[in-house]
Amino acid sequence: MKDFYIEKKIYYHDTDCGGVVYYANYLKFIEESRSEYCLSQGVSLKEWSDKGLLFPVVHAEITYKAPARYQDTIRIFSKLEKIGNTSVNFSHEIRRGDTLLIQSQVVWVCVGKDFKPHAIPEEIRTKLSRS
Repeated sequence: MKDFYIEKKIYYHDTDCGGVVYYANYLKFIEESRSEYCLSQGVSLKEWSDKGLLFPVVHAEITYKAPARYQDTIRIFSKLEKIGNTSVNFSHEIRRGDTLLIQSQVVWVCVGKDFKPHAIPEEIRTKLSRS
């Protein structure tokens, strides 16, 4: 995966008592990368939320390959895999140099404020699909 990525330095508060990144923090890291990916494509999730559309995660799957540790610098890669009528599928990888740390798949569903599925607006579909 050589698509969009952000870099992050691992701080002490990211780690557990064993000195490795606490497993749930990887969810935060991939969320940050997905959000930045959307912004890089011209899609502000905040603006769409203000308009009444939300994109909750309905599925997240992570395979842990190797740990990140305090003071490591990692790259969090995000790639759009598929846009359906109401859903968006992403894949993620986190790497330290050439070492693969995690692989992940995440699915969003577009919903209104009532949390019922809503068709993804064409503007979002077009912007996210151009990468």
